Amino acid sequence: MPGSDGAVAIGSVVSVKPVESKADLKHFIALPKQLYRGQPGYVAPLDIERAEALDPKKNPYFGHAEVQLFLAWRDGKPVGRISAQICKLYQERYADQTGHFGFIDSADDPAVFAALTTAAENWLRERGMRRVVGPLSFSTNEETGLLINGFNSLPMLMMPYHAPYTGHRLEDCFYGKAKDLIAYDLDKEAYRTVGSNRLLDKMAAEGRVRVRPLDMKNYHRDLSLALDIFNDAWSENWGMIPFTQAEIEAAAKGLKPLIDPKLVSIAEIDGEAAGMLVCVPNLLEAVADLNGSLLPFGWLKLIWRLKFGQLKTARVPLMGIRKKFHGTLLGASLLPMMFAAIKEHFLARGLERVELSWILEDNMPMRRVCEGIGAQAYKTYRVYEKSLV
Repeated sequence: MPGSDGAVAIGSVVSVKPVESKADLKHFIALPKQLYRGQPGYVAPLDIERAEALDPKKNPYFGHAEVQLFLAWRDGKPVGRISAQICKLYQERYADQTGHFGFIDSADDPAVFAALTTAAENWLRERGMRRVVGPLSFSTNEETGLLINGFNSLPMLMMPYHAPYTGHRLEDCFYGKAKDLIAYDLDKEAYRTVGSNRLLDKMAAEGRVRVRPLDMKNYHRDLSLALDIFNDAWSENWGMIPFTQAEIEAAAKGLKPLIDPKLVSIAEIDGEAAGMLVCVPNLLEAVADLNGSLLPFGWLKLIWRLKFGQLKTARVPLMGIRKKFHGTLLGASLLPMMFAAIKEHFLARGLERVELSWILEDNMPMRRVCEGIGAQAYKTYRVYEKSLV
């Protein structure tokens, strides 16, 4: 059982303590770099971005959630980390006394995993939770799932990396599968074949459907519109918590340096915004050699690479069709039309690969769209669950 300070100890070797100081937070952010350095599927995200994600003053998630970060220590050195969190919006929506864990990274040691999960579970249990689900870092609108397949695949913006042993260690702690998430890879040669066909041409000729790029003069309006469509499109999906207005504003601000308006499609049916697709350059490609730091010259490198560099990879983190058009012929035509609309600029920019992620394993309509344009499933992420009673 935890002590009065929330710490957990197993034997005299591993101890888990809450993150309480700035020094602790630095260790929490730096730990994955120590664990995964040199792995082909891993690129360190920017330290400044991770710090903002973990800052209650800068991440709107903290406005509707209670969070505790933990570090595992052995011989005075950090060897593992985990978060435990309770989302009030999730509780209001599902009312199932489910808490979440995230940011699970550790040395390959059963004792460390046992200590970390025990700390998170005790913290959640003490606050009335009867089930734990994760990893969510911190929610389904941020980094979701644990990588269980595709460890040497393309490192991608806002998609987590985990060592191959991590899933096995969680299962040793009696965690089981809740849901798998699929990431698709589309290369430029397959993408070249995406274009007009008689059905899509007929839809466009009838004049009811219009596909347009994002208007940078009305950037916040259009990106907010895209996120509003996303909220509606995914509203009935497993584990979905809609973006709040504060999260929409934060996402609009955070994405702006990456947005290329010609890589965003907004589809309208009879003048109503009905679908959206947002494709962004892969920031991890731009920072691959910076080890998370922008000092001393990383800022200059990043700005140049984003503005002038020839990045080869991108990700589609947001795509969807308003719920009222699900199951209709018009609705089914929108995603292929939006992919076709950005294709020419995608190829003109010199992009070679785009990841479509993530897709629920049982979301067959969306998976068929991805596979229909030539994308192939290449990474799998698992969300785990465990009873706390």
